Amino acid sequence: MSNRALLLFDIDGTLLVRGADAHKDAVHAALTRVYGIADPAWPRIEAAGKTDIEIAREILVASGVSPHVIGERATEFRVAAAEEYGSRCPRDLSDRVAPGMPELLHYLAGRTDVLLSLVTGNLEPIARLKLARAGLAKYFAPGQGGFGSDDEDRMALPAIARERAGSVNWPHPRERTWVIGDTPRDIACARADEIRCLAVTTGPYGIDDLKGADGVAEGPEQLRELIDAELDRG
Repeated sequence: MSNRALLLFDIDGTLLVRGADAHKDAVHAALTRVYGIADPAWPRIEAAGKTDIEIAREILVASGVSPHVIGERATEFRVAAAEEYGSRCPRDLSDRVAPGMPELLHYLAGRTDVLLSLVTGNLEPIARLKLARAGLAKYFAPGQGGFGSDDEDRMALPAIARERAGSVNWPHPRERTWVIGDTPRDIACARADEIRCLAVTTGPYGIDDLKGADGVAEGPEQLRELIDAELDRG
């Protein structure tokens, strides 16, 4: 059983800020391309903390697409969304990285008792391209993490990430796993897997919105302090 701390970082609003426009446009373009939705943007879906597939489903349901058709074309949509994002993603996203986050990741990567990973609602190809263009890919190993392409329900993603960090029979232990995110849904998915959660106000939510977490930081410097305290407590 591993004694390393598995830190599951969210991407949008946590690692990156102001970086969702190309992503949103890619999802809308893929919905038009695959399902023929004339204006996917009209249903005003609250997207923060949801998976790409959940967001797409909500738009499609609001647009009158039947559940059968949604499911039948789901794989095609995933491929199309990744392709559309690839054609829209800026070549350099380094200016969208939350200030102080590269320093925090560099510090954590240097600790021998920490394993960095991801839990994000992004489809994995989109998540990996974002991190590469932002200069953060080196901190997150391939084959690790939980993504919106693994399960539509974000609540399922921490368990998937723990399994990948260990094995099917011996997933990474809950007591050595933390979700780190910026929305109430990050907190909810941690609670669904009975693991701890640290929140940061780099996204659209403030301290009061995130008080359900085990600790709330106002930025990466405070987040480092919270992580150190969590790891020191065993």
